Amino acid sequence: MSHPRCAESPSPELIKGIREFNRREYFQCHETLEAIWLVEPDPFRQFYQGILQVGVGFLHLLRNNYLGAVELLERGVRRLQPFSPRCMGVEIESLIKDANRCREALMALGEKRIGEFDRGMLPQIALSNNIESGLSEPR
Repeated sequence: MSHPRCAESPSPELIKGIREFNRREYFQCHETLEAIWLVEPDPFRQFYQGILQVGVGFLHLLRNNYLGAVELLERGVRRLQPFSPRCMGVEIESLIKDANRCREALMALGEKRIGEFDRGMLPQIALSNNIESGLSEPR
């Protein structure tokens, strides 16, 4: 069951972080979401931390850091599970599935073949239809 705060609308900062994630600007996404995460009390901070860690996992992947990618994707998914299927309009269930699929593909390749990872698999974070317009706003 999702956290009661999941029914809230996403903040402009969360929308900004998701836009950065979707542009594969994972470092910027980390910075944006960390600012929210640091002031958020537990247990809801796990929501922001989970998205942030999945993004950092993909950053490690793009930098050919196999162990960092595998570990951060796993940790991020674990943090996001309590907020599935949806939280603040963010489609958490699909993000979890996509992150797990990428992690499994990466593990099948192994550390020596990380460069062969199909970057076309890198997911986008989906938002509920009523939130989608937030992604088209200017930076």
